[in-house]
Amino acid sequence: MSTVVPTSEEDPALSVVRFTAQLSWADAGPEVAEPQVNRLCVEAQECMIEGRWLDLASLMLTSADLIFSKASEKDLECIFTIICNLVKKAENLDQVHEMAELISSKLSQQPNDKPALRIKLLFNLYNLLENPYSRFFVYMKALNLAINGKVTEHILPSVKKIDSFLKEWNLGVKDQRELFLKISNILKEAKGSAKESFKFLTKYLETFSVEDAYAMNEAKEEALRAIIEFIKAPDMFQCGLLDMPALVQLAKDAKYALAYQLLKIFLTGRLSDYLDFQEANSELLKTYGLLHEDCIAKMRLLTLVDLGMTESSQIPYSMIKDTLQIDDTEVEYWVVKAISAKLLDCKIDQMNQAVIVSRCIERVFGTDQWQLLRAQLATWRGNISGVISTIHANRITEDTTQTMQGLAIH
Repeated sequence: MSTVVPTSEEDPALSVVRFTAQLSWADAGPEVAEPQVNRLCVEAQECMIEGRWLDLASLMLTSADLIFSKASEKDLECIFTIICNLVKKAENLDQVHEMAELISSKLSQQPNDKPALRIKLLFNLYNLLENPYSRFFVYMKALNLAINGKVTEHILPSVKKIDSFLKEWNLGVKDQRELFLKISNILKEAKGSAKESFKFLTKYLETFSVEDAYAMNEAKEEALRAIIEFIKAPDMFQCGLLDMPALVQLAKDAKYALAYQLLKIFLTGRLSDYLDFQEANSELLKTYGLLHEDCIAKMRLLTLVDLGMTESSQIPYSMIKDTLQIDDTEVEYWVVKAISAKLLDCKIDQMNQAVIVSRCIERVFGTDQWQLLRAQLATWRGNISGVISTIHANRITEDTTQTMQGLAIH
């Protein structure tokens, strides 16, 4: 039988195996414990000699649950730092990924036991990995652990870096969907993160195309959620949902058609359109958790924006009063409210009882708006180019004139 020959500088991995083995057999007595500890150490040595790093990682993780219950957090962090560093010894990316999968799965198994520490250890593992997909896999494990362990506040700082992560990970569509939806759900529960949650929900819905009809069918509930969240939000007045295939499909579905119609009203209609809809579908609005008073307030602001877009730059108080269905004394209140929400830029002409509008937001920002923006940028680029060319030509003329004058003097 092989025996372990102790040295003054034992390999850190072997030290971890010995430590965890002694911890596991501590209650069995020295006569039982010592052979078992030696057996595990010999097995670990064989793995190291033969370069079987995945087997070594598996051996070291066998008692992971027991370690979490008995070891201090400082020892745990030290142990898992050594285990995670085994990924640097793997010979190929497939083996690295297998090890990352093994370690992260083990760390995620007990989400209610020291979840914050487990997330920290997962990020330590993440930082040791070079393969982008392995990093993404570990990150998703951390997200799930944060959700299941109810410690999502520990994952929120990383969400701010998602754009840079995405460039690095280079994910396929399915992985993007899973990531965006999970982040949206996490942010939905975080205080003050409703807009960010909606942003990631929108990113999720944007991944669906007409060609992917089967998968798109699975997005209907999330599309409905996006509609409701947009309508409920008191500070969101524009979005690009209307033309998204994942949303457009709702118009032909009996279960969701009215929700899509309501979204269309909030993005392209006026208060009168909403009131007609509400009169015919008041119970439906209640099932969506929408408050009639809040919807009226939002539609008044959106209707005021629509007046600024479709009428002349000067809108009479009387038109605002009739269209918003308010009293004479409320006209300026709603105009100021729209200005405060940055929905429009205007001046209130009390003398002539009119509102002079200089700018309005676009309620819908879809293909047409992108094309218009592209055209405006092209025009702006052309104008700037013309100015630069003129300045350059003037400088040449000026330099030539100065040169000629200098020659004339001489």
